[in-house]
Amino acid sequence: MMTIIKPGLFSTIQDLGRYGYQKYGVVVSGAMDSLSFRIANLLVGNEENTPVIEMTIVGPSIQFHKDSLIAICGGDLSPSIDGLPVSMGRPIFVKKDSTLQFGKCKNGARAYLAVSGGIVTPFVMGSASTYVRGQLGGVMGRVLQSGDQLTIGYLNELSKKIREYVHTKASENWFVPFLKTIHPIVRLLQGREFDLFTDASKSLLINEPFTITAEADRMGYRLSGPKLMQKEHTEMLSAAVTIGTIQVTPDGSPIILLADRQTTGGYPKIAQVISIDLPLLAQMKPMDQVRFQMITLEEAQVLFRKTEKYIATIKRAIELKFR
Repeated sequence: MMTIIKPGLFSTIQDLGRYGYQKYGVVVSGAMDSLSFRIANLLVGNEENTPVIEMTIVGPSIQFHKDSLIAICGGDLSPSIDGLPVSMGRPIFVKKDSTLQFGKCKNGARAYLAVSGGIVTPFVMGSASTYVRGQLGGVMGRVLQSGDQLTIGYLNELSKKIREYVHTKASENWFVPFLKTIHPIVRLLQGREFDLFTDASKSLLINEPFTITAEADRMGYRLSGPKLMQKEHTEMLSAAVTIGTIQVTPDGSPIILLADRQTTGGYPKIAQVISIDLPLLAQMKPMDQVRFQMITLEEAQVLFRKTEKYIATIKRAIELKFR
């Protein structure tokens, strides 16, 4: 059992999302930074899709009521246990009655707290992910609040071995590097309506910086910067969208759709963020600048396979270490 003492700015239970229901208008949700989410779970011996706590900019304060094994990945929100700083990207043994706290946001925007055994919460349509606007998943479909008590699940054999090892050899420093990129170049594929835009707008998209505005949340990032204009105004029917779709409003402002995106959109889609760069966006905050680069589908597929190989290598290394 663990108790939320202070909830932080926007802390929710998330897994990889609620898939298969978009045709009914149900939002996918899920972790914004799926790479950090997956690695955090692997570090404590969980299956990759085990529910965790996603924390945004200001982290929570959490008391643990039994010995636990945790891992924190993603943005650096200055974690500490009973006032002592702890490292990220590695398994950490937490003693009973200890309190995990977070301080200043040093870099990134979102951190992921995985607990060995996972956080037990009811599944809604096959997922524990919280969608606050729809009041689905997590703890009563809302952000975590002071006083919430979260149940920790049963440990599998791998988790038990990792916890015992970390408890007895706490000084051994093995870890997985975490994201430190602040102003990345985000790679894109051409969108379905790319050719509806002027040549000047296409050039501006990849040659000029854009700024994430204050209108940025889990649903999407609205960008300020050069206006991206169509050759002529085109009325469009709403069509399916996905995470990373970049729509352009009638005034020429691009919006990047993210985890809590709507299921369809009626604005023209100029581009699509490639899947492996979505974690970079998830770690950006309002007023951060972002630049774009256009690549081919073949290049995106090579990068995707490289990232999946990296995840598989981490998983295999952990299994071998604790076999």
